[in-house]
Amino acid sequence: MVGTPLWIRIVRRLGYGQMIREEGPSAHYDKRGTPTMGGTVFIVGSLVGYAAAHVFTRTPPTVSGLLVLMLMAGLGLVGFVDDYIKVFKQRSLGLRSGAKMIGIILVGVVFAVASLNFPNGYDVTPATDQLSFLRDFGPSIGPYLFVLWALFLIAAVSNGVNLTDGLDGLAAGPAAMVLAAYVIIGNWQLRNSCFNDALAPNCYSVRDPLDLAVVAAAVLGGVFGFLWWNAPPAKVFMGDTGSLALGGVLVGLAILTRTQFLLAILAGLIVMITLSVMIQVGVFRVTQKLTGTGKRVFKMAPLQHHFELSGWAETTIVVRFWLMSALFVAIGVGLFYLEWMPKG
Repeated sequence: MVGTPLWIRIVRRLGYGQMIREEGPSAHYDKRGTPTMGGTVFIVGSLVGYAAAHVFTRTPPTVSGLLVLMLMAGLGLVGFVDDYIKVFKQRSLGLRSGAKMIGIILVGVVFAVASLNFPNGYDVTPATDQLSFLRDFGPSIGPYLFVLWALFLIAAVSNGVNLTDGLDGLAAGPAAMVLAAYVIIGNWQLRNSCFNDALAPNCYSVRDPLDLAVVAAAVLGGVFGFLWWNAPPAKVFMGDTGSLALGGVLVGLAILTRTQFLLAILAGLIVMITLSVMIQVGVFRVTQKLTGTGKRVFKMAPLQHHFELSGWAETTIVVRFWLMSALFVAIGVGLFYLEWMPKG
């Protein structure tokens, strides 16, 4: 909360303002020039918070915590380069899609490969080559397929957060709620860890659940401080720096807490907004090919712009979408606890 106004002053002095897409809603033109790359602030704040926690408690950082932070910072760096090109060349297009994807793939491969290594004293690595919902399930898919699966999740969620970041506070609010859920999940996994009580029913073989909760809490604090200034009307935008970083940390937490498919529910709003783009593009292309005239399902995609063009005020859309996100998070946390409900 203290660092963001400092960043706003620095960005304004350098003249690094947000560029607005010409094909976007006309109401957004007034936002041109708003300081951007605000994701830098909560990335740095998260790293400082995590480091401070370990210094004050005199505990060493864990491999799992460092891997998630590496994924967040690495994707944030890709987004920062993209944002810098936009503001430096004064255009709405930064890195070309191919170059951005190469950057995401490089960071993602390092994370995925490293997460299958570094076993602890119980020979448990940060991640396993299995799919997961509330915990790992099914047979091993092998390390190569796991890397591809992790890359898909990283690319899908980071781009999903980027699509959600279309209105003031719309991405930061839901991301904060999902991070809060992972604070709860990490603490619950710690209290029911197989390393503490191997005979406990439904215990979790997660390598570093407490430190993953610390990472989630650190990023949550950073996003909370950023959201104070990003709430409507926004004084700063997170840019691709922030949206890619947030997508990375959410996927990292999901993979290392063994809750990959649960993330689709916790981040249900992000999934819904991403699907709206896929539906819009898919229907348009199919109808254009069949009839020569493309038809649209929504007035504009992503979904939040459809409601803008339907006459909803921006704050109305943001608050109602936050409420929907809170419902998704509540359902996800409820499902996570479901297997611990008394039976009979």
